[in-house]
Amino acid sequence: MSQPEPVDHPLSIWIVNPLDDIPGEHLPPQRAWSLARLLASRGHDVTWWTATWSHRRKAIRTAPLGVKDDEGFTARLVAVRPYDHDLSLARFASHRDFGRTFERLANESIAAGQLARPDIILASLPPLDGPEAAARLAARLDAEMVVDLGNLWPESLEPYVPGPALLRPFTRRLLLGSMARRRDAILASVDAIAASSQACIDALPAAARADVPKHVALLGSYPQQFSPPPRIIDHVPVAEGMLPLQHAANSQSQPLACVHAGQLGPDEDLDTLVVTARQLSAAGIKATIHVAGKGRHEAAFRNAAAAAKGSCRIVVYGLLERPAYVDLLARCDVGLVLTKPDSVAALPAEAFDYAAAGLAIVSGLSRELKQVIDAAEAGLSYTSGDPPSLTRAIRTLAEDQTRLATCRQAARHLAETVFDREKITAAYADWLQGLRAGEG
Repeated sequence: MSQPEPVDHPLSIWIVNPLDDIPGEHLPPQRAWSLARLLASRGHDVTWWTATWSHRRKAIRTAPLGVKDDEGFTARLVAVRPYDHDLSLARFASHRDFGRTFERLANESIAAGQLARPDIILASLPPLDGPEAAARLAARLDAEMVVDLGNLWPESLEPYVPGPALLRPFTRRLLLGSMARRRDAILASVDAIAASSQACIDALPAAARADVPKHVALLGSYPQQFSPPPRIIDHVPVAEGMLPLQHAANSQSQPLACVHAGQLGPDEDLDTLVVTARQLSAAGIKATIHVAGKGRHEAAFRNAAAAAKGSCRIVVYGLLERPAYVDLLARCDVGLVLTKPDSVAALPAEAFDYAAAGLAIVSGLSRELKQVIDAAEAGLSYTSGDPPSLTRAIRTLAEDQTRLATCRQAARHLAETVFDREKITAAYADWLQGLRAGEG
């Protein structure tokens, strides 16, 4: 990527995001880090407010040494209490710590002359407490308030609401109603909205004003991390009496390598995956399904996976560090998106990595991701909750090597043209700059 040109009128920009990994924790940079780095390289004064507790690693972290010199932006860590589980009272208390302490530190730092008044405050939602504090600060400091929607919160928590189905609507209102009202108040106060998918923009509640500027910045990935998938030479004629490649299912020298990377929770179609493995074995299809991730259903899934025997097996790794994760994807042929259609995640993060690795994508989602995959011919769809449907999709790619190779090439092209995080971040930064210039 070429060196960005410095802007004529540098801005003071605060990024409020306690969840992303900070420098020294994770490569490549995630959304907040990528944006902070690029804005700083353009000459803006960027401060990233984050938390002392790593959401991904569940560990204490400290400010990285030399981050200003290495990255160009300042990382300010806000003290919060730890939490061990993503869905817990301790997590919500930790986010409350972040919001309160961030607001206090920001006010004190400006009053003491340690920080310049921000022109733009960009706050990630979820969680709620950071954007709430950011909105109050923006109103007091006359800054542009921009919210960055990772997903619709608290709707993304609905699969975790306990209780029988008959009582769940009441329980949902009881547990999530106040959170929804807080979210609506934030959206009603903002000057602009960015989101990680068009579906997220389309599903905005009525509280979000129609006249505020909106921008879709996909999560994306880095195709530079992966070697391109192998190309297939399809011009050699088939000799008489020989089966064409796409019908040589039982002649595979290696099992088809599939991967599911993501949460192992109620949002994922894990039961269908286990039954699919049995059906593939019954059909004699040689495949290995690699599963990387963690979640509340991990223990039960590990037991079910261990019981799956035959020509198709499931290997469960747990949460992998990035180098091991990249290596796993590089050894696979097919990426499985098992997110259920009723999830609010229209474009799960793993789909971008699958495309970057050049994997044929098999997805049970019926909205935005399906449209993108179908248009690019980068994979196949299956019906979520229907094991025979997932079995057919995987079997098709196992038996038709030409189609598999074509899908893999198309997925890689999609990553390079649409999902490239560097290009997405550059467009995001352009939009943010335009907001202050009145171009949003």
